[in-house]
Amino acid sequence: MKRIVLIVFIGISMLSCSKENPGKFSREALEDVFISSEGNETPFNKILKKHKGKKILIDVWASWCPDCLKSIPEVQHIQEEYKEAAYVFLSLDRNTRDWKNAIMRLKIKGDHYFMQSGWEGKFGKFLDLNWIPRFLVIDENGKIMVFDATKASDKLIRQSLEIM
Repeated sequence: MKRIVLIVFIGISMLSCSKENPGKFSREALEDVFISSEGNETPFNKILKKHKGKKILIDVWASWCPDCLKSIPEVQHIQEEYKEAAYVFLSLDRNTRDWKNAIMRLKIKGDHYFMQSGWEGKFGKFLDLNWIPRFLVIDENGKIMVFDATKASDKLIRQSLEIM
């Protein structure tokens, strides 16, 4: 009996830890300003508009993050499989120099933005960001399909991109 109670308790605890998918971005998150790789300030809503009509895989990462670096090859495999999707990388690096050097060194293809507001900015707070890497998949109409994946190998990422 103790074993059953323990299993139920662990199951309920695990469910309560997952973040609920809000379905759409808050106004504040959409207004948060990022720095493009060309050095331009870009609100998040313009990043989404740039890719309207496509599915978007968003990777929140940093070059100092070991788990983020381990996930890059998997993301690159996904890019090879789902060429029709757009790929947006949002960096939480400490500075733009390290961020840009990592993009070049790791040959990361996609649209790149620096999260100048950091973990505690409007976008980070919307995500309730406490771990990176963090992956989101947005559908062609801007709906959030995957909200809280922390591994590029999460089956929901491929399943969401599959429906094209």
